[in-house]
Amino acid sequence: MKFPRLKTILLAVFALFAMLYIGGAVALALKDDPIAVFEGPTATYETIAIFGASGTAGDGILKAALANPEITKIHVITRRATPRIEKGIASGKIQMTLHMDYLDYSAVRQQMADADAVYWAIGISSVGVDEETYGMIHVDFPVRFVADWTNVSDKPGISFHYISSSDISEDSSAMWAREKVRAEQTLFELAESTNLRVIAYRPDYIGPTDEESHVGQDLLYWFFAPVGAAVKAEQIGKAMFEVTARGSEFENGDKIGTRSIVRYSNAFDRRQVSVQR
Repeated sequence: MKFPRLKTILLAVFALFAMLYIGGAVALALKDDPIAVFEGPTATYETIAIFGASGTAGDGILKAALANPEITKIHVITRRATPRIEKGIASGKIQMTLHMDYLDYSAVRQQMADADAVYWAIGISSVGVDEETYGMIHVDFPVRFVADWTNVSDKPGISFHYISSSDISEDSSAMWAREKVRAEQTLFELAESTNLRVIAYRPDYIGPTDEESHVGQDLLYWFFAPVGAAVKAEQIGKAMFEVTARGSEFENGDKIGTRSIVRYSNAFDRRQVSVQR
C-alpha cells in the first residue's frame, strides 16, 4: 500500500487551514452588528486612575484617556514613568504617583477617593513564573486595592475595569487561566452590595500602540485580527470608557470578550464624532 508523501499531507493541512481562516474572516466581516450610539446622559468619569500604564495594555488605555475629552484628570499609579506619562504630566492632565507596594495602598488614598473609575492593567506573563507569584500579582494586588477602595470612596457609582484573559476556566490545566478566574470571582464578590461595579475584559491577543509596537507584534495582530482574535490596546481603553459612560447598562460581574471590546470601541469613536458635530 502506497502512503501519501509528506509534502502532500502538509499541503492538504495548509489548504484546510487556509479555508477555515478565510471562512472565519469572511464570516466576521459579513457580521455587521454595530452597537447603537449611546445618546443618554453619560455616567460621570471625569477623574480616573490607571494602574499598569507602563505596560502594553496600560499604555493603550492611557493613550486613549489622554485623547478623551470626557476625562479631565488622570491619576497614574506606577513604578516608573514613560514618555507618554511624562507628556501627559506636561499637559496637566496626568498626576503621577510613584508607588511600589501593591499590597498596601495607604499612600494613595487621596487618589483612590478622587477617582470615579479605575482601569487596571497590571500583569505579567506566566512564562517562568511560579503560581504563588503569579497569583499575588494577578489576584492579590487588585483584590487588596478593591477592598481598600470601597472603604475609602463615598462616590455613588464607581467602577473597576479589570483586564483578564480569554479562554479561562476554573478547571483549566493552565495555572494562569485558573488564577485569572479566581481574580474575577473574588473581585465580583467584593463588589456585591457596595457602590462598586467590577467589569472584566477578556481579550485574546493585545496589540501594542503604534508607538510601542515592533514588526513581530504587528504581524501577530494582523494575523489574528481578521478572525476576531486580536484587539489593539488603545481599543481596550476606548471600550472601557464607553462601558463606563453607559453606567447602569452594565452590571457588576459582566465579562466582555474581544469581539465586544472592538464593538464598544467603535461605538465610543462614533459617539465622539457625533458630540463634536
